[in-house]
Amino acid sequence: MLLIAVAARPVLQFKLSDIGEGIMEVTVKEWYVKEGDKVSQFDSICEVQSDKASVTITSRYDGIIRKLYYDVDSIALVGKPLIDIETEAGQVEGPQEDVVETPAMSQEEHTHQEIKGHKTQATPAVRRLATENNIKLSEVVGTGKDGRILKEDILNFIASQTGAILPPAPFQEIRPPPPAAVAPSTPAAKPKEKMSPPSIPTPVIPKPVFTGKDHTEPIKGFQKAMVKTMAAALKIPHFGYKDEVDLSLLIRLRSELKGLAESRGVKLSYMPFFIKAASLALLHFPILNSSLDENCTNITYKAAHNIGLAMDTSQGLLVPNVKNVQMLSVFEIAVELNRLQTLGAAGQLGTTDLTGGTFTLSNIGSIGGTYAKPVILPPEVAIGALGKIQALPRFNHKGEVVKAHIMNVSWSADHRIIDGATMCRFSNLWRSYLENPASMVLDLK
Repeated sequence: MLLIAVAARPVLQFKLSDIGEGIMEVTVKEWYVKEGDKVSQFDSICEVQSDKASVTITSRYDGIIRKLYYDVDSIALVGKPLIDIETEAGQVEGPQEDVVETPAMSQEEHTHQEIKGHKTQATPAVRRLATENNIKLSEVVGTGKDGRILKEDILNFIASQTGAILPPAPFQEIRPPPPAAVAPSTPAAKPKEKMSPPSIPTPVIPKPVFTGKDHTEPIKGFQKAMVKTMAAALKIPHFGYKDEVDLSLLIRLRSELKGLAESRGVKLSYMPFFIKAASLALLHFPILNSSLDENCTNITYKAAHNIGLAMDTSQGLLVPNVKNVQMLSVFEIAVELNRLQTLGAAGQLGTTDLTGGTFTLSNIGSIGGTYAKPVILPPEVAIGALGKIQALPRFNHKGEVVKAHIMNVSWSADHRIIDGATMCRFSNLWRSYLENPASMVLDLK
């Protein structure tokens, strides 16, 4: 009898390595594998979220998943096992905790899907979106780096196939039941027995029994970061300043440029103009683009204008920023805003996008409202909140009442280093660029 000895395949504990920036724990948002799955090097294992950004963890080895240590929405600790993976004997060398980590939607991260002899690059989220809509990735033209297929490529493909975006489910109105049929009166009925005109009866609804219970959940992820930031902001003495801006000329200019931008595949909103005007004004008032150290002994003037845009997302308030606005054109700012808004909607903004801001604008008017009291995001020293645009009557230079498109703006500044006159002069210059957008051409670089 011939006996064959089979060597046991080693099982490695795959540990979560240091993500950086002092992060010691993350929330597991999604598993891309399950126990028993076979994986290859660089395959996506899971997506985790810290209070800074979402990160995709990828496999370092070829092997079989034997154990998942965490459920979805559980807290995973840095340095602790994430998965057990059965590998070939020759793959054991090297530290086991060196997990490959990349931002969930960074331009460098990609996964491959073999299609008709070539590799189509797309993230797991994009692949899932394509699968849910029965779309073959080989039929979609990728517009990302190196032909990578982005989420908007899938959405554009769906729109081109259907011709329209599916509307949300119609609202189901609850209507009372129709009135009960009234039997006709018989000839023998007495006048006093005649029934009053039929009316809609009140439905007999059993009194509901409230069975809900309070529940407590831990603060984590981006909400945890907001708690820290807002607690630090309470230490700053805020100075407020409000004004209104006539955007009539800017609205006319944007309507002329909107079609040109769309022909280049970019949606042009008003925000690129607001951001560029802020950058031009910051060149004249650099203290608004500075930071103050914890001991209030030194002011650092920032060379780069990394202007943040407060976003309302499914994950809460996020503030990604457009880097080096002082070097960008209005169109280039629009391109970057489109990218950030796409990532924000998908909940996959990276650490690079969410850090390094020097000045912030909050477009609260896109939801509603006119004035606000924005809270400064430390270590920044100023922030602006933009209200909704309204058509209101105003006097022109001839004293005539005309229709004007008015937007209110609310500024907050760190009163320890910024006085009211400086904030007022900055706002006036910013407003002048927007009320006469042609004047920006003289200062554009």
